[in-house]
Amino acid sequence: MRSEKVGSNPIVEDISLDVPWALIEKFSTLPRWKAKDVNRAADVIAKMLKDCGVPVDVHEPSLYLSIPYSAEVKAGSKKFRAKPPAYSRDCREGLTGELVYVPAAYSKSISTLFNKNQDDQLSSAERLRGKIVVSEGFAFPGKMLEFERKGAIGIIAVNPGVDIHWGICTSIWGTPDLDDLPRKPNIPIVAVNNADGALLIEMAAKGQKVTVKTEMEEGWFTQKVPVVTIPGRQDPEKFVLVHGHYDSWDVGVGDNATGDATLLELARVFWKHRIRLKRTIKIAWWPGHSTGRYAGSTWFADHFGVDLDENCVAQVNCDSPGCRWASTFNNLSVMSETEAFVSGTIKSVTGIDCKAERPPRAGDYAFNNIGISSFFMLSSTMPDDLRASKGYYAVGGCGGNIAWHTENDTLEIADRENLLRDMRVYGQAVLGVANAEILPFDWSATAAEFATTISRYQKAAGATFDLSPAAEALGKFDKAISKFNRAAKSGRLDADKANFAIMRLARILIPINFAREARFRHDPALPIPQLPILSVAEDIKAMPKSMQGFARTQLTRAQNRVVAALRDATMLIEAADA
Repeated sequence: MRSEKVGSNPIVEDISLDVPWALIEKFSTLPRWKAKDVNRAADVIAKMLKDCGVPVDVHEPSLYLSIPYSAEVKAGSKKFRAKPPAYSRDCREGLTGELVYVPAAYSKSISTLFNKNQDDQLSSAERLRGKIVVSEGFAFPGKMLEFERKGAIGIIAVNPGVDIHWGICTSIWGTPDLDDLPRKPNIPIVAVNNADGALLIEMAAKGQKVTVKTEMEEGWFTQKVPVVTIPGRQDPEKFVLVHGHYDSWDVGVGDNATGDATLLELARVFWKHRIRLKRTIKIAWWPGHSTGRYAGSTWFADHFGVDLDENCVAQVNCDSPGCRWASTFNNLSVMSETEAFVSGTIKSVTGIDCKAERPPRAGDYAFNNIGISSFFMLSSTMPDDLRASKGYYAVGGCGGNIAWHTENDTLEIADRENLLRDMRVYGQAVLGVANAEILPFDWSATAAEFATTISRYQKAAGATFDLSPAAEALGKFDKAISKFNRAAKSGRLDADKANFAIMRLARILIPINFAREARFRHDPALPIPQLPILSVAEDIKAMPKSMQGFARTQLTRAQNRVVAALRDATMLIEAADA
């Protein structure tokens, strides 16, 4: 059942379907994962922008990509259809080895989609060394990396249904640097469908051998990055970055032609009404999402890192809006400080209550290490009960449609009414940040999240480690931010000082909550827990006594970083309220 719109902004009411739907129709006939086709798609976007009178800059960086073509698994005279994920090793000559089965559970929700899910008791290095592993799940990097490190010479991922899903198996985020290269996969990896996987699992029980073949193309490719800059009138240096990927598997209508169309329409409408913008809005379309683990957005984060650090007030990701049956805003990625604003925006535009969650280490969130307040990744999705009634399993896009990352992600996956609704949600949210007198982000919500996290870690660690210095520093920050919020609400704070403090808080607090690496580097594409450098506190008590001293040393250093960050955040907002 569709929810009626409750209210919106007159600028947002100008959003319509004509231009974006035309792009979806064009993309529904244009596969977009091979390098030359990706650039053709960028040309389509640039032309449609120009036809709308919107100026566009097209950057042409060189990105390191892995482009998959074909794969097969052969057992005796029997051949199994397969797909290689990006970054699988090219193995056209074939690799033969004995199968070994490692049981795994399929994820039941997108919240756990990227978690490792294998039976650890059956994945010892002694058992896997020199074998080809067959295991249930997608070819996601954490699991693939662990199997390879334990000595597997090849991997067969058994997908949950009748279709085989494209994907990417590296944990390297964007184009590798020298420190990343050791994590590049060096074995052939393929995916098969569930029925064929069941047969291969039976063969593994008999100790049979299989031959795996993959055809890949890996190297440096020039790819196009269209960027629209719509200048604000009052504070043009500060900007909101709105973005999504335009490369896709096959024709990728729900993932992500609908997102590309949304960005196109936002560019058209915001350019038309640019005289009414306080801050600048930048809209970008990324290549290399599918074949380079977010290589396009990561290139942008690298090459415009200092500008992003100084001037970006928020980043908004646009992936898979407007898909069929997507009537809820569940599993919605928002950072804590943005949740109240985002929830209120969705409610005002659609009448729907959203269910927010912490952003996973996925999507084109290439800006966490810089420290930029962020919301949205995937958009609307189908209700859980509808998904269950259809026998669908959890996927990472397409509004929950299992056409995700397959050749079935065609025009029928897009829904005109849902797309119009979602475009208006994006429009209202972006406009709400761009035109806010004081940025609508509440850092007391982040303080509450930190308090829950530290309390959980302390309970797990018990007497083995004392996190009271972090808790004490957080208490001081919480009091300061509460006072800051009261001053901002009363109008006593100077808006420029308040906005500076709100934005710089992001630079301090987001990196300690979403990253282990230093600022301007990129963490691996693996799950990141809250306050990740403190997360070993959950494991320390179960460690052998011989290891606990090392863990305490690690936690001492980590707590110093957290305490220092909270101290700096407290001083920042106290200065703004002075």
